[in-house]
Amino acid sequence: MNPAENEPLPRPGLAEIRIVAATPEAARTVAEVIRRCFAGTEQRSYPAPGGGTRLHLTVDTETAAGPARSWLATSRPATGSGPHAEEP
Repeated sequence: MNPAENEPLPRPGLAEIRIVAATPEAARTVAEVIRRCFAGTEQRSYPAPGGGTRLHLTVDTETAAGPARSWLATSRPATGSGPHAEEP
């Protein structure tokens, strides 16, 4: 029997996502891409059989995460984060 068969379904509008990867970094990378599309909760991380990582997160499929920003916009420093013109 599949363990997921006994788990209750999430509320309407929510989806439970399970990511299994060989490394925590790979799992986090996939979770980050998903969070760019959907609003969600904090991720939960567990060890996976064989030494990998299992990451669980809940996303709200009815609420977008917000406007996506291009790689160029995200690579620029935030406006106003540097010294003011009158500062030495």
